[in-house]
Order: sequence, then structure tokens, then C-alpha cells
Amino acid sequence: MHDRPARRAAVLGHPIAHSLSPLLHRAAYAALGLDGWRYDAVDVTEDELAAFVAGLDESWAGLSLTMPLKQTVLGLLDHVEPLAQVVGAVNTVLVHGSGPGRSLTGANTDVYGIVTALGEGGAATAATAAVLGGGATAASTLAALAQLGCTSPVVYVRSVGRAGGLMRAAHRMGVTPSFRPLEQAADDLPRADVVVSTLPPYAADPLAERLAGATTHGVLLDVAYDPRRTALGAAWEAAGGAFVPGERMLLHQAVEQVRLMTGRPGPVGAMSTALEDGLSAPGG
Repeated sequence: MHDRPARRAAVLGHPIAHSLSPLLHRAAYAALGLDGWRYDAVDVTEDELAAFVAGLDESWAGLSLTMPLKQTVLGLLDHVEPLAQVVGAVNTVLVHGSGPGRSLTGANTDVYGIVTALGEGGAATAATAAVLGGGATAASTLAALAQLGCTSPVVYVRSVGRAGGLMRAAHRMGVTPSFRPLEQAADDLPRADVVVSTLPPYAADPLAERLAGATTHGVLLDVAYDPRRTALGAAWEAAGGAFVPGERMLLHQAVEQVRLMTGRPGPVGAMSTALEDGLSAPGG
């Protein structure tokens, strides 16, 4: 079973010290018996990314990327998978070959992570959906919702005038969202089958307060997981909905990355246990 040569992989970002990706990928390598494989966290800025990518050799299996590198990397790749192309964000780089024949392929596993996490909450399909936020994760969310059958979600943003990138991504993927001010979300969200918040940690707290007394049947995924049970998640559960914590998206996008980088199914159980242990530890 130890037939694959030892390889390297890493998560890149700035800052990156608190990334949980090494914990997830190392747990996967151990469970798969990939002796000698290593996975690190490397602090790389946007300005440093091109030089880092240029230095990749045959020892590398792939990279995980955090924002803002998910968009910066697009111009540095030989190939970009169609889903990542339409979303406009690459969170996974696969290294093939070496020397002059080396090629780099960009993929997006965030969409898979969102779809799978929502499925854990009972959302196998979505007739109506809402998205909070307008960044790169929101673009992946639109693609995920399209896979669940909702191609006309409502997107709530602080400034519609600054949502041009998301609008272009939606056009590329054949999705026709409507855009509304974030202040309007509290009145509308309880009627949605699926809600995905892509807002930064604590940014949805004022919205959570306005949900007091509401009633909902829907599923909420809050991609923020600090704290693990966010104020929005707590308010949603109090209103009768199902809450999926953000670490489940993190887990499943990493599971798919492991599959792409190693050629073997990501060991969900081992990775989930490692994630739970990491988040439960003091300071986790």
C-alpha cells in the first residue's frame, strides 16, 4: 500500500500560522499510510507567489491556497479546471511532471466542500437560497447552489456597487442571482431553504440579533467557525433551522484536495477526528 513516492504539499497564505490545513492533511497521510509525505504551512504574500510557484519541482504534489491567493494564482497556471475557471477562484494547485514538461493545474474544491457540508445538514436540494457576502467564497457558493438546483439565489452584500466580480462569476456559470442590501437580510432569510454566510467572523452578529423571534425551516452554513457555534448559527437554531458549522466545509474541501493530490479517497473519518481534536484543544 506504500507504493507512492514521498511527496510534498503545503498551504500558502498570509498570514497562515493558524491554518488547520496541516492538521487535516497530515491526518490523511497517516491514515493512508503515505510514509514520508509532508504537508506544511508557508507564509506567502501575493507578491511572493509567482516566485514560489516557479520553484516547484517534482517533489511537490500540490498546494492549498487561501485568500487572496485564490485569484492571484490564476495567471500562473498551465491549466485551470472548468469549475475553477467559471468561479474565478483556485484553492488547489496540482503539480504534474518535472523539468520543462512540468505543468500546474488549478482546481476548486470549495464548491465540493460547500455542497457536502450542506448535505450533512439535510440540504440535498434547494428551491430557494440566500448568500451573505460577495467575495470569492460567495462565488463558490453560487456554483454549489446551482448543483443543488437553485440558479436564482438572492445575494446580500454591503455594497452592490462593489459586487462586480461576483456578478461576472455568476454570468460565467449561468446563474442569475438578485442582489440586495445586507440590511434587508434579516427580514428575508427565514423563508429560504438554504442560507450560506460567507461573511468574516463576527460580521453577521448584528444580523443574528435581528433574527430573534423568527421561525425558519431552512439549513444554514456559516463558513466562519470562530467561535464554532457562531451567533448567527445559534440564532438560526433557535428559530427552528438546521445549522452546519463552517469547519464541515473546511473538512470536506480538504478531503477532496487529498484525493486530487494523492490519487486516493480522502479518509473522512480520520480527518474529521483530527479536526475535532484540533478545534477542541486549548487555543484551537
